[in-house]
Amino acid sequence: MQDHYTFAQPGIQRLVFKLKELVRRIDEPVSKHIEEQGLEFLQFAFRWFNCLLIREIPFHLVTRLWDTYLAEGDALPDFLVYIFASFLLTWSDKLQKLDFQEMVMFLQHLPTHAWTHQELEMVLSRAYMWHSMFNNCPSHLAS
Repeated sequence: MQDHYTFAQPGIQRLVFKLKELVRRIDEPVSKHIEEQGLEFLQFAFRWFNCLLIREIPFHLVTRLWDTYLAEGDALPDFLVYIFASFLLTWSDKLQKLDFQEMVMFLQHLPTHAWTHQELEMVLSRAYMWHSMFNNCPSHLAS
């Protein structure tokens, strides 16, 4: 993850691209809506990758999230893409009803303040499921 924190942060930029492609494969309607509204994944996902979702979830859930991060070890950067896709698609239906400005505001202030371990476990479970489905088939990230 060292290249996440070097000049121009190429590691984060690569993962944001992979996130966009993964979301397109998993949930084309929300991906298409985000694109039609002109919202770039870099506009919201950069902070997610830079802060590893610590700013997006309640503090009492951070330990559980970091437990997953540590368990992934060197594979963490690739797995983050699946976690963040699952996190984003938690609100797939809602996002498809929002215009550009509403999406930006929503994604900057996600309604996670009342989350319990159950919501986080759902995000992580979907991430593990998608990881096992797609990670050994990298063509899912091809155009």
